[in-house]
Amino acid sequence: MTSSTEARDARAHLRHVRISPRKVKIVLDLIRGKEVGKAAGILKSTPKAAAEYLHKLLGSAVANAENNHRLDSAKLYVSECFVCPGPTMKRAMPRAKGRMDRINKRTSHITIAVKEKDA
Repeated sequence: MTSSTEARDARAHLRHVRISPRKVKIVLDLIRGKEVGKAAGILKSTPKAAAEYLHKLLGSAVANAENNHRLDSAKLYVSECFVCPGPTMKRAMPRAKGRMDRINKRTSHITIAVKEKDA
């Protein structure tokens, strides 16, 4: 049970994204601990493939905070964000002399949590 004085956080999850967790982590490190407005601005101007996914996910976390937890969107900040590896699709690539190399197509599970600032 959570008490009324304890701050709640709202989360959003994105599963099975076809991008490597290593690439997502670089962009997540840019927004961790930032206010939601600043984080959205950073994601808008970041030229990485993961930034588009994270921008939509951040919007979803903010919407969850407003609608499900009745939090004030002006006071929100990114309290927690992390990426976990999802299932890896293994593919074969033909090479010389009848050999083959394995290609790992990695996926990610991304989580963003936003929380209301105290005072």
